[in-house]
Amino acid sequence: MSDKLKVVFQGEPGANSHLAALEVYPDCEPVACPTFEDCFAALASGAGDLGMIPIENSTAGRVADIHHILPHADVHIIGEHFLPVHHQLLGVRGAKLENVRTAQSHIQALGQCRQTLRSLGITPVVGADTAGSAREIAEAGDPTRAAIASSLAAKIYGLDVLKADCEDTLHNTTRFIILSPQPAAAPPRGTPTVTTFIFRVRNIPAALYKALGGFSTNGINMTKLESYQLEGQFFATQFYADVEGHPDDPAVKFALEELEFFSREVKVFGSYPASPFRDKIREPAAHLGLRPGE
Repeated sequence: MSDKLKVVFQGEPGANSHLAALEVYPDCEPVACPTFEDCFAALASGAGDLGMIPIENSTAGRVADIHHILPHADVHIIGEHFLPVHHQLLGVRGAKLENVRTAQSHIQALGQCRQTLRSLGITPVVGADTAGSAREIAEAGDPTRAAIASSLAAKIYGLDVLKADCEDTLHNTTRFIILSPQPAAAPPRGTPTVTTFIFRVRNIPAALYKALGGFSTNGINMTKLESYQLEGQFFATQFYADVEGHPDDPAVKFALEELEFFSREVKVFGSYPASPFRDKIREPAAHLGLRPGE
């Protein structure tokens, strides 16, 4: 049996999630799972030690499936990773770009390369995922068919890169959360920290305003807040949130206490080190009309 850390991800070998797992844990044993549900099941059964799960993309927005699975899962968030996504147009060995007629990939990848494909006169074809599309194109052996996938997929399936980095925007980045069946200790005090939780407010007037008021009055920066309906009911709304702050900071404690007072349910998934990538995407203080340090 292998003693390597097993990191589960959704998709086939060569997926961007596979690439993210290797970036964070170069010596791990990546474990491909067909669906997100299979990833969570692998963590629950012990078949996987950690999960590398996409939560949002700068171009496509949130990964909706995760927001519906995560609240019911017995997992903990122990880290995050930002992966700048670079799509490669891949063809079979010896294929020529000018002969390619179609490009197959996941619908989000196709959308992120829409302008490039249009300029090349290539018709997009929706596939189950990026790496799976690369595998299918390799198996088909048709030089007029291409796939949009990662450079890792090109290596795995023996494909040529016909056009590198064919995404339409340079800022295309996916944020991953790292899941564990076991909780992890909070980072040392002084370490930039993110705390993630879900909550459901009470059905009273201005409940959301009151529930979030504690974060404002205590000076806590909320970097993410998303809502989604529960069980098809328009009146039952749950929120997913990320805030900057250490759980032992009094300000964070006071804000969470106020949140709990106005909420029917609060579930904290973890406090973990903030990725250094956040410093690259932080909005400049000058743009906000603030002086440095405010």
